[in-house]
Amino acid sequence: MTKDMTTGSPLRMILLFSVPVLLGNIFQQFYNMVDTIIVGQYLGEDALAAVGSTGCLMFLVLGFANGIAQGFGVMVSHAFGAKDFKLLKHYVALSLILTAIVSLILTIPTVAASRQFLILMKTPDNILGLADSYIKVIFAGILLTMSYNVASGILRGIGDSKTPLYFLILSSFLNIVLDLFLIVVVKLGTAGAAYATIIAQGVSALLCFIYMFRKFDILKTSREDYYLDGYGVFNMLSIGIPMALNYSITAIGTMILQGAVNIFGSSVVAAFTAASKVENLSTQTMPTLGTAIATYCGQNLGAGKYKRIYEGMRKGFFICIFISLAASAICVFGGRFIVSWFVSDPSEEIFDYAMQYLNTISFFMLPLAWIFLYRNALQGLNRGLVPMLSGVVEMVCRIIVIAVTLNPFGYWAVRLASPITWLITGILLIVTYFIWEKQSRKKHAGSSD
Repeated sequence: MTKDMTTGSPLRMILLFSVPVLLGNIFQQFYNMVDTIIVGQYLGEDALAAVGSTGCLMFLVLGFANGIAQGFGVMVSHAFGAKDFKLLKHYVALSLILTAIVSLILTIPTVAASRQFLILMKTPDNILGLADSYIKVIFAGILLTMSYNVASGILRGIGDSKTPLYFLILSSFLNIVLDLFLIVVVKLGTAGAAYATIIAQGVSALLCFIYMFRKFDILKTSREDYYLDGYGVFNMLSIGIPMALNYSITAIGTMILQGAVNIFGSSVVAAFTAASKVENLSTQTMPTLGTAIATYCGQNLGAGKYKRIYEGMRKGFFICIFISLAASAICVFGGRFIVSWFVSDPSEEIFDYAMQYLNTISFFMLPLAWIFLYRNALQGLNRGLVPMLSGVVEMVCRIIVIAVTLNPFGYWAVRLASPITWLITGILLIVTYFIWEKQSRKKHAGSSD
């Protein structure tokens, strides 16, 4: 069912919307973790390091695709909040057209150049072939990955955060079965893990679209909705491209960090891969809050209810405090246990490097939560430029920290790069939001909304 976030308690609306999104994010991490666990347990440390070494490159490309998809969802939320259902249907149709175009543009060059990208990232020779086998398949399935994110974004734009969860749970279990079959039985190696992931995402996307068009009359498109117009394309891409570039620019900085990790050899790569999984698992509440706040701000902006936006953001700030404390606790107290999931017979060296990283980042979880809250709010408010520029800040910060600290301090450079980046970027986004709010309060001073 749809959820109108322009009425009712802002905190209650945000939390109710967030719960299914959080469960969906956990399941998405779950089937990503299953890939990693099965690869580590059945294919060994080199295969685990190979899959892990592709993470930043995947984030660069898939982050761009999924950023555009999220932008489409924001525009849907604006139309839904304004109750302009004719425009809403056109945005849905445009989303499908642009998804096909963007997927084609991204797939061909990334599949062709994947090995060269891995070489540029200084991927160790002993895992280069395994990494390339994995990433080629992932890039070949960009259409499936992006389609699921577009379908989910549209449904969340109209306030339905439960339906994407149901189909994602189904595809998660499918992913486990395919992992075991393609890796253990068919013995496709790292490529098998990639095939399992994209097939599962494709099934989830297909089911989402079928349900979406059958269940919601406001989303049922007809032939006249499918046309390319300058105004509509500009609106969709003016939100989608900054979000996409933000992901990709951030990913470039992360790739530089991964390149620094790769210098230390496959054991450190494996440790960092496992630690990154713990980090991702512990922080799942943060992108969840970001997704909820983007939809909340988008719907209320479309409805012209600015006071609700201000109130919702205040509640979001306090939510950040609680979720950052929880994330820190998971990293510090559960990190070693979770790391053991990913490597068969892990050495003490792997545990040591992984826990050094997790203990360091645990002190900086609040700035990371700020990034998700304020970046997504600004994107939902049609202020996509600063979130994109914040990605540039993230990239530059990581480059500077790595360049200055790698030679004299070694692995400390890896431990410090993300925390310092989060702190600077989080402060930038907070300041930007409050400038917008101050201007908005002045502009709408006489409004009851």
